[in-house]
This record gives sequence, C-alpha cells and structure tokens, in this order.
Amino acid sequence: DDEVIRKRLLIDGDGAGDDRRINVLMKSFTKWCHSNFSPEEGFSQYQRMLTSLAQCEFSMGKTLLVYNMNLKEMENYEAIYADIEKSITSAHEKIAECKKEIQRAKRIRKNRQEYDALARVIKQHPDRHETLRQLEALDKELQQLSHIKENVEDKLELRKKQFHVLLTTIQELQQTLENDEKMENDDTQESLMENGD
Repeated sequence: DDEVIRKRLLIDGDGAGDDRRINVLMKSFTKWCHSNFSPEEGFSQYQRMLTSLAQCEFSMGKTLLVYNMNLKEMENYEAIYADIEKSITSAHEKIAECKKEIQRAKRIRKNRQEYDALARVIKQHPDRHETLRQLEALDKELQQLSHIKENVEDKLELRKKQFHVLLTTIQELQQTLENDEKMENDDTQESLMENGD
C-alpha cells in the first residue's frame, strides 16, 4: 500500500488529480473513437475531452512554472549560500585579524606595564646630573682623603726616622754609660790594688 501511494504521489504531482484526469481523458478518447455517437453527442464528448485536455495542459503549465520557479529558487539559494560562505570566510578572517589585534594590544599593554615599572624604579634613583654632581663630590673627597693619607704616611715615615734616631741615640748613650761604668770599675780596682800593696 505504501509503495502504491508513493507511486501515485510521484505521478500525481501536487495531488491535484492529474493522473486520474489523464486516465479519464484516455478512456474517454478510446470510448469516443470506438463508439457510434450521434454528431451532437460526439461533439459534446469532443468538447468535454478538449476541456479535460485544457485542464491537463493548464496543470502541466502550472507544474512547469513551479518547476522553473524551483530552479530559480535553487539558483537563488545557491547564490545566498555562496554569499553566506563568503560572509563566513570573511568573518573567520576578521576573527583571525581581531585575535592578532588582541595579541598586539596585550603585548603593548605588557610593554607599557614594564615601562611603568621601570619608570618607577628609575624615579627612585637620582637623575644623571645629580649622580654626576655626587660623583664629582665623592671624587673631590677621595682626592682630599688621598692627600690626607699622603700627609699621614709622610708624618709616619718621619716619626719612624725620628724613632730610629732616638733608638740609636739611646743605644749609643747606653754604650757610653756602660763604657764609663766599666772604666770606673777598672779605676776602682786599680786603686784597691794599689792600696793593698
């Protein structure tokens, strides 16, 4: 039953009874050809067949128009589909470009944050002129300290020499005293010896 219904729907088209109308027309034509009608009845039957034929032609014309309209609609849908495909491709390209733009913006933002962090660190230190001024002051102070060091070293060297002279003098004095004491001891012994004799 389903197969019969499917075939009828395929043959019948939009279900307006074209198949039945053609079958009736063929039967009427066959009957008209083989029957002995009076001229009035034959003409009347002929008119009915023309009417049925006109209806079949009208239905066929309508079906043809629907078919042509469907073809145009398919072309229209294909054009719309192509436009949609182009739009999708363009949207993908725009999305890719936007992603690149986002990456660039993120990189710029990161660089700005790093620049700000560096700027804060740089602000905590004195500027170049101030640093040069401090270096000059430190250089002058270093030269003064070097000069003071040289003076101290000269004084120390002088004190060393003076201390050496003093030690030498003390040794000489001590030697002299020892010699004098020895001579006195010798003189004392000689006098004792002379007195003992």
